Amino acid sequence: MRVIEVSKSMRRFLFLSLAAISLVTVACATVSQTPPEPDSIARVENGLLPSTIIKGENASMKLADRMAFYNVPGVSIAVINNGKLEWAKGYGVLEAGTTRPVTTETRFQAASISKPVAAMAALALVEQGKLNLDENVNLKLTSWHVPDNEFTRTEKVTIRRLLSHSAGLTVHGFPGYAANEPVPALTQILDGQKPPANTGPIRVDILPGKQLRYSGGGYTVLQQLMIDVAGAPFPNLLQELVLGKIGMTHSTYVQPLPKELETVAASGHRSKGETIKGRWHTYPEMAAAGLWTTPSDLALFAIELMESAQGRSNRVLSPEMSRQMLTKQSGSYGLGVSLGGTDGTSFSHGGSNEGFTCILVADTGTRQGAVVMTNSDNGPPLFNEILRSISQEYNWKDNRAREKTVAEVDAATLVSYAGRYDADGIPISVTLKSGQLYIQADPLGPTPAMLHPLAEDRFFLQESDDFEVLFVKDKQGKVSELQIQAGRDRATAKRAK
Repeated sequence: MRVIEVSKSMRRFLFLSLAAISLVTVACATVSQTPPEPDSIARVENGLLPSTIIKGENASMKLADRMAFYNVPGVSIAVINNGKLEWAKGYGVLEAGTTRPVTTETRFQAASISKPVAAMAALALVEQGKLNLDENVNLKLTSWHVPDNEFTRTEKVTIRRLLSHSAGLTVHGFPGYAANEPVPALTQILDGQKPPANTGPIRVDILPGKQLRYSGGGYTVLQQLMIDVAGAPFPNLLQELVLGKIGMTHSTYVQPLPKELETVAASGHRSKGETIKGRWHTYPEMAAAGLWTTPSDLALFAIELMESAQGRSNRVLSPEMSRQMLTKQSGSYGLGVSLGGTDGTSFSHGGSNEGFTCILVADTGTRQGAVVMTNSDNGPPLFNEILRSISQEYNWKDNRAREKTVAEVDAATLVSYAGRYDADGIPISVTLKSGQLYIQADPLGPTPAMLHPLAEDRFFLQESDDFEVLFVKDKQGKVSELQIQAGRDRATAKRAK
């Protein structure tokens, strides 16, 4: 977080094409907040869009309706435009079944968006001369060391590789610790000591520098390194290096969340709407997943990175270091952020903790951006629809809904496609109802998804602009299989006899 065996790929891209976190091209801003254009907020709230718009149809949806559809209790949004934080607003409630409203001061778990903020702090220590981007981290780690093995003989774990997910370290992410569960020490997590740790040991198992492989474990090593070098608790260090300097006054890395902040914190929710036991999990893996914050504060972070890279600010990093942060190091990753976009000027990061999902997007070229945070596992498809609405309102280059024209297909052909298919043990059902085809498979959820024809044999899902289904006939002219394409991934499902 890429070609996989059919069964795995089927699950993966059926899911990802509908619910994955989109890393979008957007932009950044200065610190002051300016009033939005009249009715801009209302148009965003009433203009949520699916990934694909069918030509001739009005696809706009209301935020309140989509929150109910996805069973998301609370959402908070911050929009950056013309280099300024233009507006921020909360929607829904802190916890399902209560009436406490989400406001712009409601704290959400930033999940993996904790990483770019931690990365900025680490780079600040580099500029202070306390760390070196390309030095073996074991030279300065004192409380713990990355165990050496055959993979570290010639290539070492460095900060540059930790920040760009290319250090060869294990452990993708962390589930956190539920209420009343013992919380392990950081060294216990690093060694995967069970109990109390609930993840495996963080170890190098591929050659450092060889490939991009997302690793929350790598950021946990970084956390220990920063503590050892600075001689301070990690939350204090981040407050001193980043949060305090750029005015993120509603943010903290303290885990567990301080009691005095519990009343302004959103509760996490599962996909069916149930509240996380104890309201949320605790994440001692602070650099990887431990930040509590608001969209407005994360917008300030994006603003500072943007302004610094453009030579207009140096409150945390020099312009040269900020530009390094926004330079590709491994695959699509810079130092702490994912990079891309139409012009290659965007940076972004998504986040997913237990019961919380969120997205930050920004673009150095257009100086626009947005942060959307939700208190639900179901947040990704909702925040993608929100981002498309913002993109439409503010004329972003990327994250736009695509328009497609529906083809005419005769009834007999549609009937021939209905049936059951099998993708290496994953059952797929195609049904015809009122002249419309629907596809259903476990990775798509319990509700059949409508298929729209692009051609006689090729169909798409409106929820995904890169998901297509192709029905294939054998030499006798009978439908024998369907092929599913999602981006660069493909899988084949044979028709059941």
